[in-house]
Amino acid sequence: MDPSPADALPQLEEKIRRAVELVTQLRRDKEAALQMAADSGPLKAKVEELTREVESLRAERDEVRKRIGKLLEQIDSLHTL
Repeated sequence: MDPSPADALPQLEEKIRRAVELVTQLRRDKEAALQMAADSGPLKAKVEELTREVESLRAERDEVRKRIGKLLEQIDSLHTL
């Protein structure tokens, strides 16, 4: 037995209400995602800048280690004379 049109109307109203709530939530989620994407641009650039700086400092550290190693070798050679 099919529900009468009067019985189906409340069900339809409930489905429409849930659909509206879902669409509203999806729009909020989309806006939040777009905002996060916009905010991540400057952060990504800063991360890249800091990564380059760390690489540069590591290269500089390695160079300093080599120079100190050479100086220590020269000091050691003085002790053997």
